Amino acid sequence: MGRMNKPGHPSAETATTHFGYREVPVQEKQRLVGRVFTSVARRYDLMNDLMSFGIHRLWKRHFVAVSGIRPGDCVLDLAGGTGDIAALLKPVVGDRGQIVVGDINAAMLGIGRDRLTDRGLVGGLAYAQLNAECLPFPEASFDAVTMAFGLRNVTDKDRALAEIRRVLKPGGRALILEFSRVRGELLGKLYDFHSFAVLPRLGQVFAGDADSYRYLAESIRKHPDQETLKAMMTRAGFDHVEVRNLNQGIVAIHKGFRY
Repeated sequence: MGRMNKPGHPSAETATTHFGYREVPVQEKQRLVGRVFTSVARRYDLMNDLMSFGIHRLWKRHFVAVSGIRPGDCVLDLAGGTGDIAALLKPVVGDRGQIVVGDINAAMLGIGRDRLTDRGLVGGLAYAQLNAECLPFPEASFDAVTMAFGLRNVTDKDRALAEIRRVLKPGGRALILEFSRVRGELLGKLYDFHSFAVLPRLGQVFAGDADSYRYLAESIRKHPDQETLKAMMTRAGFDHVEVRNLNQGIVAIHKGFRY
């Protein structure tokens, strides 16, 4: 006889998760997300400009400025394929520091590596194609782990957070920059209009890809809000979890420590 599943606990074959507003088999989400980012890889900066009116560049600078990362630190930058965060971190960690740029998508990782190399940023940088849910590093390897605009695309966020904590050294910090829940009814309505009425049309006009931009807008709405993500980080074992809203919660920085 085949093994019976406990009531309320779907098998791996039947379990589903969200891909934007669609429910898809868990094992399919990674492939579908990969297809989106392969499609938008060469226009990723344009995508972020369209989604944030260009403000994502300021958010990323602020993210690094308040990170607490110091000269000589060893940092893992997850979902770092474009190289934006690594480029900002490089002068912070200095010549004695090390940055590992990790991304699950080979196209994104290749573009980021080429950009950083073209800017002359080669020393102290390494690249790894990896899955945030199963990091290929020993325990206590990094002083800090950063993740900007990537967590919402991870299938099992709890598992990824546990892995991030595992690879942090005692005293190390995790820093997550992600779109979050907007504060204020009027701003929320304007944001929804931009996300669902304007953004897919812009994606079609400028990138020939409305569907990927529609998914990205939907993925923001399905991502845990500020308090939910804070609770998830606490449950994963992080200490002193802090949340900082930017632009009334359009994005938020979550910071947690491993002690």
